[in-house]
This record gives sequence, structure tokens and C-alpha cells, in this order.
Amino acid sequence: MNRFVVAETAVIDAPIARVWDVISRTDRYAEWVAGAIEVTDHHGVATVGKTYSEHNRTLGPLKTNSVWTVQEIEPLKRRVDTGTGFAPLQDVTNIFEFRPVQAADGRETTEMLYQVEYTIGLGPLGLLLDSIQQPAMRAGMRTSMANLNTLLRSERSTTVR
Repeated sequence: MNRFVVAETAVIDAPIARVWDVISRTDRYAEWVAGAIEVTDHHGVATVGKTYSEHNRTLGPLKTNSVWTVQEIEPLKRRVDTGTGFAPLQDVTNIFEFRPVQAADGRETTEMLYQVEYTIGLGPLGLLLDSIQQPAMRAGMRTSMANLNTLLRSERSTTVR
């Protein structure tokens, strides 16, 4: 089996604490994660060892149900979850990492790494499938981080009024 790592990075226009508040809420994933249609079961704030479930879009019109287990939390820095339900992807690990960065105007922003690690069986067919799904996965990661940025900006403008 081949192990793959797909990663994208973006700068989120919000301080780390605010970004962490949203990504720690498993019940809010459908608000910003591009592939999450609905969170069907959750435990609220991410807790090591707890699970949450989603109804997801995968490739094209395909949909699936996934179950995620929170494996690691390093507050304000790193979160690692493992997921099932993405056949033919197996051993799926989702990693979010954060670091503070300063915008040109001095505001605190957050650099976010969104990384997915997985294996695919099926020999040469798995490699072909990965060559098709990986660009879509990357696009979904970029869209998710853009959605998170928009969500945080909209919540900031609501609280400023």
C-alpha cells in the first residue's frame, strides 16, 4: 500500500485563539469544511478519544458517511483526528497546525496547515484513483480554509456592531 500526504497552507485573518475556538468545535464543521454536508453526531468541543460523524461529499457526486476520532490536541498549535468511511482511502489522518503571524498592518493573523495522510490499496488502480482525487482534495482544503476565514470575518463584524 502506498502512503500519501496532501497539505495546503493558508493565512487566516484572525488571531490563533479565535481560529482555535472554531476548529475545536466538532459541531461547526459543516459551516466551513468544504466536504462536510452535515455533522450528524458530535461531542461539541474536540476531546481526545471522542468521535464525531459527518455526511460528506467525496469525489464528484459521490457521498459518504465518516466517523472521526480525536487523537491528539496541543491547544492553539495542533489537532490530529483519524477517520473512516472514505474508501478506497484507508488509515486517514487529518492534521491541523497553527502558528501566529503578523499581518503587514500589525494585526495578529494565523498560518494554518491542513494536512491529510492516507493509504490506498488496489495497486495500480489505487494510484490512478489518487491522481484523480488528490487535486480535488487540495481544492477542498483551500476552500475549507477560505470558508473558515470568511466565517471568522463575518462573526467578527457581527460582534463589532
